[in-house]
Amino acid sequence: MSKRTVNPEALPKPSGYAHGILAGNAVYLGGQTALDRDMQIVPGGIVEQFRQAFSNVLTTLAAAGGQPEDLVSVTIYLTDVDDYMAHGKEIGRIWREMAGSEYPAMAGIGVSRLWQKEAMIEIQGIAVIRDH
Repeated sequence: MSKRTVNPEALPKPSGYAHGILAGNAVYLGGQTALDRDMQIVPGGIVEQFRQAFSNVLTTLAAAGGQPEDLVSVTIYLTDVDDYMAHGKEIGRIWREMAGSEYPAMAGIGVSRLWQKEAMIEIQGIAVIRDH
């Protein structure tokens, strides 16, 4: 089975990691925080950080040839689970806006801290690209 590194031009250039790995028809999507193109965590709280982090995940998936409905597993790491839950309706609306109403297997995990101190959320996933 061949594998290919997926590092979209639209995302910050990685150093010491890959944004994604395409192995066969599976895409392993590396953890994405709410970093923008300028390597800054977007301001505004958990909802805005979710939008940016999930957009980064979907950008990598698209660069591998996939679509949101190809996601089979998503793990969300959170520094404040209660804050995420309090904004669940808004975050759910953003998910549906960006990925539709199909949901993969998911896990939400509370953590004490993420790589960037300002990051409140990190999202990683696995996708299986149909007919790849």
